[in-house]
Amino acid sequence: NVAAVKWYTKAAEQECPEAQYELGVCYEAGDGVGKDEAKAAELYRKAAVQGYAEAQNKLGECYNYGSGVAVDENEAEKWYQKAAENGNETAMLNLADKLFVDGSLDDTDEKMQKAAMWYRRAAEQGNMKGQYEWGDCYYNGWGVDKNEEEAVRWYRKAAEQGNAGAQYKLGKCYYYGKGTEMNNNEAVKWLRRASEQGAADAQDLLGDCYYYGYGVEMNHWEAVKWYEKAAKKGNADAQNMFGYCYDHGEGVTNDLSKAAEWYRKAAEQGYDIAQYNLGLCYANGRGVTKDYAKAAEWYREAAEQGYARAQYNLAVLYYNGNGVTQNKEEAVKWY
Repeated sequence: NVAAVKWYTKAAEQECPEAQYELGVCYEAGDGVGKDEAKAAELYRKAAVQGYAEAQNKLGECYNYGSGVAVDENEAEKWYQKAAENGNETAMLNLADKLFVDGSLDDTDEKMQKAAMWYRRAAEQGNMKGQYEWGDCYYNGWGVDKNEEEAVRWYRKAAEQGNAGAQYKLGKCYYYGKGTEMNNNEAVKWLRRASEQGAADAQDLLGDCYYYGYGVEMNHWEAVKWYEKAAKKGNADAQNMFGYCYDHGEGVTNDLSKAAEWYRKAAEQGYDIAQYNLGLCYANGRGVTKDYAKAAEWYREAAEQGYARAQYNLAVLYYNGNGVTQNKEEAVKWY
């Protein structure tokens, strides 16, 4: 792009904001000219002060991320605001994201209300991320009164444009009957679309659909396929279910050591059911060396989160003095 830089430079020297912006992009990327983030920020500023919205947003990003200038959150917000008020959708989302991070998760916080307003503005212009985020605001009551029906309406708009997060949330709403009537066929339809885009939460829930036969014919092999995909992306519920399938030979060849391995991955993320299952592995020597002390450790982790089965098993260990010093008062506490 050397030739483009030459002509952008000539136009930029005549204070053409579009050229100043495009030349800034070249300097920021090192495209056709030596990479120079400070020069890029300077050019964005020249275009921004002339009211060029894309440059205003870019200058906001420079301040937000410290690209060519020192990080300055107030300046970032100022320039995002100017660009957003000029109709720039990216700036609307940048400003909303920034306000969201700084706000409190309720419908009365001023920053959260402003964040919701900018998500709505982007959504109303057809921006699919804006539609998804605006749906989330309605679903959770962030900056706006909670309204699950409205959430579903906006999730659908974003989902139909291909937003994987919205497809997952819409599928989840159909799965649980939130904001719409429960419909497992529709749930599977949207969960599959999100799963095919690699959304781990959707892959996990689609695995559940196949495991239990919700909206599709029960198929543990297909369930395992989706659990594995989500588990490898770090989804704790999928890791636990993938381990469970190995534990019980459902949809996969029984392998107790692999079961314990996947339970551990989920347990180390704080997932209570997996902590309980790993405790069972240690208590019974399934896939690991039998060790009541380690069983007690994992039961305790789950018990302290309120998981009833773990509380009961921990109580039994205390009652019998297995892996812990016998203490019937402690047993009674956990019973």
